Amino acid sequence: MNTRITTKTLQKKLLAWYEKEKRDMPWREDLNPYRILVSEFMLQQTQVKTVIPYFERWMKSFPTLQKLARAKESTVLKHWEGLGYYSRARNLKKTAQIILKDYSGK
Repeated sequence: MNTRITTKTLQKKLLAWYEKEKRDMPWREDLNPYRILVSEFMLQQTQVKTVIPYFERWMKSFPTLQKLARAKESTVLKHWEGLGYYSRARNLKKTAQIILKDYSGK
């Protein structure tokens, strides 16, 4: 039996599986890089079901990179409360500031 599979075949099978089995996530609603960035920070060491309500509240308070970058650290940490690993929140805020300062927000 030949078990070798081409890269193209594997890609097609994987994409077909994803299309059928994917879970709806609020950060997948559009391809907004900021929303994806926030989700990646939140999902480190944290289950998806825990992150979703935090993500939705976060986006109401900090809907843009600019709002996050300009927010007080204490406010950012208050919104992160309950997710743990507070260095993630600090690093996310620093990342937003660097993107604005060094890359014109892009």
